Amino acid sequence: MAAILGRAGTTASGGFRRHHQETSRGGRRRGAVVVAAVTGAAPQEGSLERPAWSGETPVSRLVAALIAFKPLYSLMKVASREVIIRTAEKSNIPWREMTRKVLESDVYEVFERIRDPDIVYPDYYLSPFHAYDEGNLSWLAAAEAEAATLSIAKRAIPEATSIEEANQIVRGNWMNAIEEHHLKHGGENCQINDILDIGCSVGVSTRYLAERFPSAKAVVSASLATSLKIVLSRFSVC
Repeated sequence: MAAILGRAGTTASGGFRRHHQETSRGGRRRGAVVVAAVTGAAPQEGSLERPAWSGETPVSRLVAALIAFKPLYSLMKVASREVIIRTAEKSNIPWREMTRKVLESDVYEVFERIRDPDIVYPDYYLSPFHAYDEGNLSWLAAAEAEAATLSIAKRAIPEATSIEEANQIVRGNWMNAIEEHHLKHGGENCQINDILDIGCSVGVSTRYLAERFPSAKAVVSASLATSLKIVLSRFSVC
């Protein structure tokens, strides 16, 4: 969730500020992450109010029964995970290499230095999530977050010719909505100075926001998950 502010503000602990570098011509060159213009694909409203596997339909009851049978659910998780990883690697996302790079870095040492033992997480933060039995706060979840995000975008937009195009469409649609809301309620002369991305995971969407709204002097990411914040600070470029 991103909040865009049209007035000056301050950065928060755990966030990052986008830096500009001067080019030889005296202009500004943004960070290493460059996002091309959004393709302009408009979101389309589906014919169903909810997916066929949710609610009280026969399909949803079957899915719920399968999930409730733990031995079978464990196999389903493994199979689902393998599908996502294969999709990523077929699309030239080096899933395993990206994960290894994170887990073999200094993230554990950083965690011990900055963790706050007084933080009490809600129960749902610690519950099994997706294919992670330890929940979304586990190190494996943090290490795989960016690769998973890129892979899911490609699966969501199968007609996209590349991972970059899929992400431009997925994120472009909601960034268009943010921009339209800002213009409607702030006006064309209300400049965006600060962006706060709450629940930022490892900052993939934060980087897209930074590129989409170059007038922002401060782009801040915020997350309760210490592991995600460490991965963001170590491996995200803005």
